Order: sequence, then C-alpha cells, then structure tokens
Amino acid sequence: MAAAAQPKKIVAPTVSQINAEFVTQLACKYWAPHIKKKSPFDIKVIEDIYEKEIVKSRFAIRKIMLLEFSQYLENYLWMNYSPEVSSKAYLMSICCMVNEKFRENVPAWEIFKKKPDHFPFFFKHILKAALAETDGEFSLHEQTVLLLFLDHCFNSLEVDLIRSQVQQLISLPMWMGLQPARLELELKKTPKLRKFWNLIKKNDEKMDPEAREQAYQERRFLSQLIQKFISVLKSVPLSEPVTMDKVHYCERFIELMIDLEALLPTRRWFNTILDDSHLLVHCYLSNLVHREEDGHLFSQLLDMLKFYTGFEINDQTGNALTENEMTTIHYDRITSLQRAAFAHFPELYDFALSNVAEVDTRESLVKLFGPL
Repeated sequence: MAAAAQPKKIVAPTVSQINAEFVTQLACKYWAPHIKKKSPFDIKVIEDIYEKEIVKSRFAIRKIMLLEFSQYLENYLWMNYSPEVSSKAYLMSICCMVNEKFRENVPAWEIFKKKPDHFPFFFKHILKAALAETDGEFSLHEQTVLLLFLDHCFNSLEVDLIRSQVQQLISLPMWMGLQPARLELELKKTPKLRKFWNLIKKNDEKMDPEAREQAYQERRFLSQLIQKFISVLKSVPLSEPVTMDKVHYCERFIELMIDLEALLPTRRWFNTILDDSHLLVHCYLSNLVHREEDGHLFSQLLDMLKFYTGFEINDQTGNALTENEMTTIHYDRITSLQRAAFAHFPELYDFALSNVAEVDTRESLVKLFGPL
C-alpha cells in the first residue's frame, strides 16, 4: 500500500470515558451483544450518529474508534442493511467503520462474507457516490473517505466477495475508456486481445439496455474518477489559500493510483488507462505540486507513482522487460510523435525527419515546440 504521512499516535480512551460517551449509551440500547432486550432497529439512530458524532467531529478517529469498539458495524450497520434503508449516512457509516478496521489492522470483511446478499447493491452506490459532484450531496472530505474505502477493496482481491465486484472495474472491458485511436493501437500490438474485444462487443449486444448501461458505467468508472480528480486538482490555486480537504483528496487519490499500479492484477489493464489520461503530466504541471508546504506529500507520492508507471515489466505477461525492449518502447513513442507532427504540423517538418537521438530530450522538445 502507498506510503503516507507518519500518523499521529492515537491514545485509546479509558473505560470511564467510554461509558460516558453518547455512543456507548446508544450501543447499550440498540446493539451491544451483552444486552438481551434491545430496542428495534431505527434508521434515525444511524443518521444521528453520523451527523452528530462523525461529521460534527470532522471524522475524528476517537469517535470512530469508540463505534468500532462497540461492534457498531457487525451488530447494527451491516446486520440491518438493505436497499430499502440505504442512505448517504448509512453508506458513509459503513465505509468509516471498514476504514477504521483496516487502520487497526483487524479483519474487515468477515461480517460481509457472512451476509453477502446486499453487498453488490452497496458497492454500486459507493461507486456512484465517488463520482458525485463535490459541491453536491457528498463533500470532498466524504469522498476522500470513499477513496480510502475503495483502496482497501482493490487491496483485498483475495476475498471472493470483494473480487467479484472489483474485477468488473479492472478487466479488459475497462478499455472502453480509452480514446479510439489508442484502443486501436493497443489491440494492434496484442492481436489476441482483438478476438476478446470482439467477443465482449458481441456479448454486449445480447444484454438488455439497462444491464448494458450498468456495465458501461462500471467499465468507465476509473476513467471518470481520474477526470474528476483532474478537475479538483485544477481548482487548487498557486498561492491563494486552499482548503486542506482538497489537498487530502488529491493525496489519497494518488495513493489509490499507486496501489492500482503496484498490483499486477489491477495494473494489467489499468496502466494503459492511466497513460492515456496523461494524469502524471496534469499533476506535474499543477499548482499543488509547486506549493512548497501543502504540496510536499503530494509531490512525494507523485514521484512514487511515476516510478511504478514506468516499471520495467510487460503489463500483459508480468515478465521483466529487457534493456532492448525498453529502448524499443522509447523509440516507438518518439517515432509515433514524429508521425503525428508530420501529418498535422507542417512547421515541425524538421522534427518529424530528425533522428530519434536528436529529439528525445526535454530540452530539444521544448526548443522545437516552443514557437508553436
């Protein structure tokens, strides 16, 4: 998992502090395992806890730790979850509790495996919420919580329940998010993929419109999430004050990208999507990376992402690339640029006909493209 800033030491609450908490009183009434006569399920309890304990405290770890200690997720949230009672507060509460379990390094998915029926519905709503407008129903802080939850999902592919949902986002069909010319280039490079691609299109035609639309949304999820991130990144000013919610969202997003690149099962198809989005270019040209204090961690994470995107392995086979293969990839990229320049920019005629070794540095490209 991607490295982050050194976390502050969290002091565990004492027994007397726990007993005095509002959450503990609610737990004793509604879900504590040692209480025999519990009050019936009330959705308002979840709404109140989320608004008054979690949001009001700005997602304070101490508050969420108390909820986890009371077995809120196991004995109340997931036990009573269904599409009929699903709400923003319900979704966010579950995500907060799962994130806390990962923070405490305790098993997080056991309760979902015991009651898996509604997990697909829940997961689809998480994806929808992660793409929501930042000034809409979900705040940027809340969407940062969702990013962390998704990161945990991508890092839990060994769990069948999680893998069955996540693999729909990171398989070959996700190349629907590529530009048409890039898609054609990738299929041409690996001929056997074209056969699979044609089969995917044929199966799509057999789907009913609603199922096909749902499949398309899942396949384009990561491409759309990248575009959403870029819009948030572009809203960060160079020198004016910036909210730390934006900074933290950007940092958490890059951590997610690092994890997707570092895992071979997710990298296989995602690396091409990431390259096609020019994410690294957008990041290195952003204002945030030039903010010395606020952008320090972001810059470190960005360098780590750059390292993983350029890792010398074949995305399809997972085999290490030789020096000659890396050189061939480099030359192919430059000559592809030269062909595009020759076709569309007559003023770059000299560049298009130059030897690759003469034009493959930043300095030479800036000199040649500068006058445009």
